[in-house]
Amino acid sequence: MTVMPGSSFSHSPRAARLSIFGLGSVAIASLVLACRKDPPVDTIADAALDASAASAAIDSGNTAPRKDLAAFTSKEDMDAYFKSLVEADATAKARRLALIEAGVEAGALWGTEIGDSFGSGGLGLSGIGEGGGGTGQGIGLGNIGTIGSGSGTGTGQGYGAGSGKFSAVSKPARAPATAGAPSITNTQVEGVDEGDIVKTVGDFLVVLRRGRLFTVKIAGGALTPVSHVDAFGPDLDPKGTWYDEMLVSKTTVVIIGYSYARGGTELGLFDIDDKGALKYRATYHLRGADYYSSRNYASRLVGDKLVFYSPSFVSASEADPTKRFPAIRKWKPGVDASAFASVIEPTRIYKQLVPGLHMTLHAVTVCNVSEPALSCTSRGVLGPAGRVFYVSQAAVYVWTTPYTRYVAPPKIDAGAADGGADASKPVVPSQSYVYRLPLDGSEPTVLRASGAPIDQFSFHEADGHLDVLVRESGNGDAMWAAEGATKNVALLRVPLTSFTSAAEIAPSDAYTALPSVGGFALQNRFVGDYVLYGTGSGWSRARDKAETKVTAYRYASRNAAQVQVLPLDHVVDRIEPIGDDALVVGGRDKDLVMSAISLGATAEPRGRYVRKNASQGETRSHGFFYRRDSDSQGIFGLPLRGGDEAGANQLVAGSASIVFVKNDALAFREVGSIAAKTGAATNDGCRASCVDWYGNARPIFLGDRVIALMGYELVDATVENGELREKKRASFAPGQAK
Repeated sequence: MTVMPGSSFSHSPRAARLSIFGLGSVAIASLVLACRKDPPVDTIADAALDASAASAAIDSGNTAPRKDLAAFTSKEDMDAYFKSLVEADATAKARRLALIEAGVEAGALWGTEIGDSFGSGGLGLSGIGEGGGGTGQGIGLGNIGTIGSGSGTGTGQGYGAGSGKFSAVSKPARAPATAGAPSITNTQVEGVDEGDIVKTVGDFLVVLRRGRLFTVKIAGGALTPVSHVDAFGPDLDPKGTWYDEMLVSKTTVVIIGYSYARGGTELGLFDIDDKGALKYRATYHLRGADYYSSRNYASRLVGDKLVFYSPSFVSASEADPTKRFPAIRKWKPGVDASAFASVIEPTRIYKQLVPGLHMTLHAVTVCNVSEPALSCTSRGVLGPAGRVFYVSQAAVYVWTTPYTRYVAPPKIDAGAADGGADASKPVVPSQSYVYRLPLDGSEPTVLRASGAPIDQFSFHEADGHLDVLVRESGNGDAMWAAEGATKNVALLRVPLTSFTSAAEIAPSDAYTALPSVGGFALQNRFVGDYVLYGTGSGWSRARDKAETKVTAYRYASRNAAQVQVLPLDHVVDRIEPIGDDALVVGGRDKDLVMSAISLGATAEPRGRYVRKNASQGETRSHGFFYRRDSDSQGIFGLPLRGGDEAGANQLVAGSASIVFVKNDALAFREVGSIAAKTGAATNDGCRASCVDWYGNARPIFLGDRVIALMGYELVDATVENGELREKKRASFAPGQAK
């Protein structure tokens, strides 16, 4: 399948970082010039100065590092806070300039401030970080110290060294199986729905595609297109807007997008009646920066609560630092910025724990979709730009890390076994704060930690504990940050009672150092009692020099002897639960291999399925689905494309087919595949969201029915006598739906 006529990348300034993966094709190169934006470069560059300004500030007021979580008491308190940051920054910069002019090497000064301010320990479970004469106590992540580097005319150094020890705890009860998924979406947490491109509403499928919303009747074995409307209001110009995700609550369909033209998250509300007809209700704009992540999703639905994460980049030196704070307006013709009404009070905004001039407001907004008019409230924390957020049934977690773009980035070589990380370029372990914002509206709490999670799948809340897989350093999962290089890895396990308002440091024995990995695009997943991880191709092509192993750790044991490194003959591009066990998917040369991992008393490779000359058609978690038929049996589906294609091609070309594989006690057998119809692409007259950022293919299971969604095509099938039998096809392309 090819790019749809009418596709255009030029209507949005989304500037990508895909080029670091060496994608190389003309089609992807053109895409690189016109996709989503990073945080502003000036903000990131100045963030480097903030790190040292925090330690250089002399006064003990708002600019001193806090030891407790505190909200502003009023708008006046917030204004005074921003003013004090500006004054402290000017003082700190003058001090540094005076020292440099006096002959003090800038690098040594930088090293001192990093050591003093952050105590960036080595990669041991405990360690001391030193830099240019400054020292600081820190918590590290591995067993080998790192070398830090100064910035400026001289060279400053910091190092860490430490050793860790493990303490065993009693064996936990086995986590419940994930049977009975409430939707057709491959969600991470039972009871927490995630924004996707296809949902069910009664007798209908609802599909979001290329700026339009479609319904298809599925009752009684039907596969009949019914209705389609624009995914935006009739009086809205969709230029510069991406319509990414969809959630459904009863008969309300919510479209979540991001509008560069209007400066925030766009929420479109539609009603669906009992005949499948769609009717536009209203559009709301929620002010904030782009939420996009190559892995995570911006929205969740917990009961009737619509939960959003959105960042806002803030500088205390601006005339109005609050001008990007979350606010909402209902769209109507002629409306302007004055119509925005704040949804976050100063008393619901929590101050930085490490002050800096430039910061990010990490806002969590909850909207009630059970009412005709949308009503929303927000809470937020001020902190560094790096972030990953995760939603459990009870709370939203936001893990913040300093944005480390100012540290010389590792050079990534797609063919290198270790991902091309340059050992001569130091990386300081991230000093992080993890916020817990309960969904019941009670007060947030926080924990200080080290390292950075990879994505939302790095988190797992269960049995009164939070477990998080972390790497030594990272910028969160915004844009393509999750796809970066990884080496040292650890597991943080803490009881939920560790989260308080006092910003306590997670103790060193809360970390378990795990085997290091080489490469980038690390995949990780909690399955049953285990956490599994490994590196692969990500958005690039399959690489035969990447690591071919998956590490499995029985995380609740806190026992290093429970770590197993399982050799494979393919890389790791996807990890999914299949009942109580795991599926690991990855490329091998031009083939795609799917390996079963048994997760009992030990982890063991079992059966596998090899698809020749194939690669994943979708890299997102929603591209996969497993129908669990019994404790040991089920069927899973996965979109496919050609074997030598980069993962990023999913943005500009549809999947060639979806393969369906039978799991019989971890013995795999293909029951069949459904190929997309070949031929000329339909000119759909796309006006908005003409790149499939969230994919365009899904395996769908409805009782005994097996449905393949590929672009504008739906194919209905059943499994009879162990073989997939195609029943009917339908196109819901514009002009064919009534």
